[in-house]
Amino acid sequence: MEVNKVSSKPIGKDTVKKVVVAYSGGLDTSIILSWIKENYGCEVVACCVDVGQGKELEGLDEKAKKTGASKSYIIDAKEEFVTDYIYPAIKANALYEDRYYLGTALARPIIADKIAGIVKKEKADAVCHGATGKGNDQVRFELAFKSLIPNIKIIAPWREWDIKSREDAIDYAKKRNIPIPVTKAKPYSSDANLWHISYEGGVLEDLDNEYDESMFKMTVSPEKAPNKPTYLTIVFEQGIPVSIDGNKFSPVELITKLNKIAGANSIGRTDIVENRLVGMKSRGVYESPAAAVLYAAHKELESISVDRDTLHFKQLLGPKYAEIAYYGLWFSPLREALDAFVDKTQKYVTGSVKLKLYKGNIITAAREAKHSLYSEKLATFEKDEIYNHKDAEGFINLWGLPTKVQAMLRKSK
Repeated sequence: MEVNKVSSKPIGKDTVKKVVVAYSGGLDTSIILSWIKENYGCEVVACCVDVGQGKELEGLDEKAKKTGASKSYIIDAKEEFVTDYIYPAIKANALYEDRYYLGTALARPIIADKIAGIVKKEKADAVCHGATGKGNDQVRFELAFKSLIPNIKIIAPWREWDIKSREDAIDYAKKRNIPIPVTKAKPYSSDANLWHISYEGGVLEDLDNEYDESMFKMTVSPEKAPNKPTYLTIVFEQGIPVSIDGNKFSPVELITKLNKIAGANSIGRTDIVENRLVGMKSRGVYESPAAAVLYAAHKELESISVDRDTLHFKQLLGPKYAEIAYYGLWFSPLREALDAFVDKTQKYVTGSVKLKLYKGNIITAAREAKHSLYSEKLATFEKDEIYNHKDAEGFINLWGLPTKVQAMLRKSK
């Protein structure tokens, strides 16, 4: 890993000459470009990393330059996001608190990695992000920067400025004629990429408020989903999805297509009160159609292609892998070590899974593995030539010996 060769001496506000801002065009980063120039009096470079935000990127380059950036970068990292971040999470079956598919958590390290590259290219003195002082993203960004560009000054405006709320930020933008994507009437925050859309804050902070259907962009409600089920077959090669219904797709195309198919069947909605890394509980509403389908299919394929002991141990590591990503520790030796273990478990996870999607439900219709460990001849309750029922008696006697001895000795006392 290349380290940015800059002075190890602390960099003060007066010595910052150029800052690279992790720019998204959202409320926070829209005003940050202006705020940095006003408060640091330095050059500002905007860097947006495309991980599948779609229409949110339209006009972003022009907007960044109009609102204070001397230069703007938009980096296409969609395929790398899928192959190097999403696919490892699928192979590990990484779910945070059993429900969150890590759409934001997986995107932050690749965004930080690309921004670190621009910091080096521009020979900048500092890097800036728009994450709030209450959120997980500040940790994810800053731990990534500390791993990739350890001597660079990190500026986190939400921990410095006088702006205390979304409403304050909106007022700041209006006074400076900075276009923003939210209003006071609809102040909840959203974050979109190939893997999901998240919604939090605003009206969602009240747990008594049911989410509004008009909020969703990737999924329809169960009531509006088709009255007939949709069948699809997904093929995996060593734990990686490669085709749908016999048609091969590139990584980005595969995720995009599954988002459309699953979203049309109301698959992938999650409303969860999660435990943030910084110590508070927070409500998040997520749309993750492709994620829900791929996790379900992958687990089914593993059930017939991975031996019992390895599968059971791997099931213990999935939540830990998710926790590592959620806690911002992607660039850590432990994550790399777990990847090595998980990749070894995926050697025989090659085959197909047929799913039935119906009004928010994912139902397994069929599964087949190239190196399946399932034997119909062995599992059958009919007559077979492999399993000797008499062998079970000896097995039970030995397996139950500790239980029997304990009961006998304690009873005798």
